[in-house]
Amino acid sequence: MTSDPPTPDDAGRFAYDGLERVIHEKARLGILTSLVTHPGGLVFTDLKELVGLTDGNLNRHLVVLEEAGFVESQALKPSALKKRGRGKRPTQYRLTKLGRKRFLEYIGQLEQVVRDAGSVQASRDARAAGAST
Repeated sequence: MTSDPPTPDDAGRFAYDGLERVIHEKARLGILTSLVTHPGGLVFTDLKELVGLTDGNLNRHLVVLEEAGFVESQALKPSALKKRGRGKRPTQYRLTKLGRKRFLEYIGQLEQVVRDAGSVQASRDARAAGAST
């Protein structure tokens, strides 16, 4: 079975420019998903547990997200939360307004990828069904 050649209207159809590289990396996608589901923010240790990263890896990805303006951090006062760790003040991370906006746009683009893949497959299935009758 051959596929139909692309038409001029198809140019760039599957480019998905909204799949931003800063977010698309697996660990950062997990971090942002964790933070979007916890709008009040998460302390480093809780975030680390949710995404299954080492301290160093999580820290490296958080720096990238902070530099992009997607995540902000705040050292919590000892009275705000029981101290965790080695006497350090816990740091809480949360999405910025920009981070939330860009993450939701990214998810919308992923949904488009799924719709496109599904429509291509449905079209192939319909042609195959028509050819077999």
